[in-house]
Amino acid sequence: MKKRIKVLAVSKTEGKLLLETEQVHDAGKLAAKGQMLVDSDQFSFIYILDNGEDFLYIDLSSDIWPHLKEAKNGELPVYAKVGEKEILLTQFHEELEFLLENIKGNANYGEEMEKMVESVFY
Repeated sequence: MKKRIKVLAVSKTEGKLLLETEQVHDAGKLAAKGQMLVDSDQFSFIYILDNGEDFLYIDLSSDIWPHLKEAKNGELPVYAKVGEKEILLTQFHEELEFLLENIKGNANYGEEMEKMVESVFY
């Protein structure tokens, strides 16, 4: 079962970007997978977490992209706070950069997604 986790709040604190998410069962078992996907239908980037049995997807919707751009430009580490656990999202900037480069000028992701990415990140 794949579960999408919504980001409820974003803050920049102590030299990092913190994405506070909705609660999930067994958050203590979660670990960063170091991989991201694109959901061009929902205009989101998806960061994958693993709890040992299932994958959970942090939904990085377009409304928080300006924060992601700021973290990328400032080389700030990105953490997800799931329940009481803070998880460093490993490979975040490398994965985001890879996706951005693939989307730029590429209509395969849909014209709207391409325009939205370019308007925020370029």
